[in-house]
Amino acid sequence: MTTPILHGPNFSTYVRTVRLTLREKGVAYDQDKFDITQGCPTEQRARHPFGKVPALTHGEFCLYETFAICRYIDEAFDGPALQPDDPRDRARMTQIIQVMDNYAFSTAAGQIILQRILMPILGREPNEDIIAAALPKAQKAFAVLNGFIGSGSHLVGSAISLADLHLIPNYHYFLRTPEGRAIAETSPGLCRWWDGMQTRPSVTETEA
Repeated sequence: MTTPILHGPNFSTYVRTVRLTLREKGVAYDQDKFDITQGCPTEQRARHPFGKVPALTHGEFCLYETFAICRYIDEAFDGPALQPDDPRDRARMTQIIQVMDNYAFSTAAGQIILQRILMPILGREPNEDIIAAALPKAQKAFAVLNGFIGSGSHLVGSAISLADLHLIPNYHYFLRTPEGRAIAETSPGLCRWWDGMQTRPSVTETEA
């Protein structure tokens, strides 16, 4: 079978979600790494018309958008299932991923992580006004995610799913900020979830 190629750099949270999915499925792959912060290569724009990462090519088939890529990997290759069989659990998994993309990541990654981690790397001071404006939204989004976990150790059901793999990269970065650590202290479900996730081989092997 043709080896899939993942296009995008390891520091990208969404690229890492795909790497986690490939690792959990046991799928061998090649990776086309490039620094998206220096501009999107022409070849990647041909694969992704919005100039983002990741993209996946598998023979003549090309796909972009992380959730679509991860679903394809789960359904096209042998290995442990990463989507629940029960339709309600599968719908909940999709709902949680959309909560992350639409509410959690836009504030945590798009604003707080950007200011706290990336700006100092670029030699710039974090914008505290942006962080202060984003914090209430991040608190609400992560409170919702904490509620989904309840008394369990996974976001959906009793086994790892694409929802868990979607959250891991952003949560890992978020814990490197004081805002993220403060939210974690009031989120027992997320703390329990992270205690189980951070030692998985897929997580340790894909850390950027």
